[in-house]
Amino acid sequence: MRLSVLGAGAWGTALAASWAPHHAVTLWGRNAAELDAMREARVNARYLPDCPLPGSLIFDPDLDAVTAAADLVVIAVPSSGLRPTLAALAKRSGLPPLVWVCKGFEPGSRKLPHHILAELLPAHDQTGVLSGPSFAQEVALGYPTALTLASRDSTLAQHLAEALSSHRLRIYAHGDVIGVEIGGALKNVMAIAAGICDGLKLGHNARAALITRGLAEMTRLGVKLGGHFETFMGLSGLGDLILTTTGDLSRNRQVGLRLARGQQLDTILHELGHVAEGVTTAREVAALASEMGVDMPIARAVCQMLFEGLPAAQAVDALLNREIKAEF
Repeated sequence: MRLSVLGAGAWGTALAASWAPHHAVTLWGRNAAELDAMREARVNARYLPDCPLPGSLIFDPDLDAVTAAADLVVIAVPSSGLRPTLAALAKRSGLPPLVWVCKGFEPGSRKLPHHILAELLPAHDQTGVLSGPSFAQEVALGYPTALTLASRDSTLAQHLAEALSSHRLRIYAHGDVIGVEIGGALKNVMAIAAGICDGLKLGHNARAALITRGLAEMTRLGVKLGGHFETFMGLSGLGDLILTTTGDLSRNRQVGLRLARGQQLDTILHELGHVAEGVTTAREVAALASEMGVDMPIARAVCQMLFEGLPAAQAVDALLNREIKAEF
């Protein structure tokens, strides 16, 4: 299969590297000079400096050429870059199937990726979302990973899951696009909360409670928005949540750890040098939950800590002293 991956950040590079031994893969990025450097050094020095890239991987800054030559286009830009990328693709005719891997709501509009795609490419129905518990570095190095590929077209989901799987990358077909998107977006907010919990040294008990109640919040909002309950018990829900709340490779967890140490958000994001999708997602989720009448105290507390100056210790106290309710 001829694959074109749009986005030369950590995740796009990792997926391209994983698929290159099995397919004809081209990696597109906006910065031609950075692509040239990756081509020469066979490494993404900025995002994945310890992960050698396959010799067969092609780099090309020409979006027209990359799109025209592909049997499948995988969009691996951040959520904030999805709309301009889709707008550029909308100018082209005869598009192949599109799969996106970004996790989050569009800042300001609270739209999920499939909403933006339906808005800009209403006639294109060969689409899907790829998500699940996966650190880019581990995928690039060939560590065993399992993901979910969801599409409203069950035949397409099955075909792509089989085609994109390998002996170290297992992909399951799914039909719940909304649920998979919600799981991928909200787990980043919970990862920030888990980082704060661990940064304050509240213990393993507290982290286990936070993960469990975080999953309950994710599920409540996801089902309200049309996702399936079962999806949140799977790879793109519970699986991704466990990974990002406990693994130190998680950028969102790192945001929480540093917030707990008293660092300012702007400083944290500058030092990370990578996009932490949970930061923008927290604001959108808190507003959306309020509009829809969905109780999400953890997400709301994260939003207050990020944007309203609420001290982490005070937020924890507020969560622990909420009214006692039934668990379910």
